[in-house]
Amino acid sequence: MEVVTFSYPMKERINNIGVLTSGGDSPGMNACIRAVVRLGLDNGLTVTGIYRGFDGLIDGDYSVMGTHDVSNIIQRGGTILKSARSKRFFKKEYREIAYKNMNERGIDALITIGGDGTFMGAQCMLEEFQVPILGLPGTIDNDLYGTDNTIGYDTALNNVVDAVDKIRDTADSHERLFIIEVMGKDAGFIAARSGIAVGAEAILIPETTTYLDDLINTLKTGWRNNKTSSIIIVAEGDDLGGAFEVEKKIQEHFNKYETRVSILGYVQRGGSPSAYDRLLASRLGAEAVQGLIDGKTGYMVGIKDNETNYTPLLKAVKHNKAIRSDLIELASRLSK
Repeated sequence: MEVVTFSYPMKERINNIGVLTSGGDSPGMNACIRAVVRLGLDNGLTVTGIYRGFDGLIDGDYSVMGTHDVSNIIQRGGTILKSARSKRFFKKEYREIAYKNMNERGIDALITIGGDGTFMGAQCMLEEFQVPILGLPGTIDNDLYGTDNTIGYDTALNNVVDAVDKIRDTADSHERLFIIEVMGKDAGFIAARSGIAVGAEAILIPETTTYLDDLINTLKTGWRNNKTSSIIIVAEGDDLGGAFEVEKKIQEHFNKYETRVSILGYVQRGGSPSAYDRLLASRLGAEAVQGLIDGKTGYMVGIKDNETNYTPLLKAVKHNKAIRSDLIELASRLSK
């Protein structure tokens, strides 16, 4: 894809890059911040950390960052810049305050790390004030178009697999059916891949219609094949409802199993990032700095087929990223 760039007048070349994290935290954000700071400094730029996402942009909660500020953070989960979902930023009057604060602090460009909401906010700054800006995909949901994986997704998968492996032990010991809910309000990437990895008997995701009859038949087949315990992975946005609703429907139609529900919740987003997420975040952070230096703006920077890929911010948000159909078929066939 052709990437559109802009030209800076000599007196307006980028000198100071602001970096922020917004929305839900994801493991690897710190590694990304580290890469932005270190590559910015390596190119003779000032890098300003903006705390608490777009709220910090509005409030002027900024700090110039040096190499020591990002020492010993690559292995840490969460984000040292903190994060928030800013309701104020939906109003133009507050975006104008944010832009004024940026100008007063000499911030020439922005790198925003986050997901859908983060990119929508970035697009507003681009359209209204022509701020040079690039977005980096930081979300465990892996639902942004234009990148094979988002920062934090691999770690979240490993967190789910680790938790379900432990639950499987007690499910087998007590001959129970466990219905485990994972994050994924609009996308089932975590459920689909973790479900295959843990050998789940059924995987319920928002992208496909869940037919109760098929689910019950799967459980009955397992019972006839002497399965005394089972695992069902449910994405929170599945059309049957959350895990408790699924349990209720199963008990109404097939009560052979003693059932339990486990909501994994925020444990999926925590912990030290995997090696893959550290590498991905480092590559993307470095590429974003270079991209701004080269005059690129208005894009999400991702990795596709191990190559850097630039996707317009709105396309990254609005174009649904599809789960591979062969994975869905594989999950079904392996559950029998």
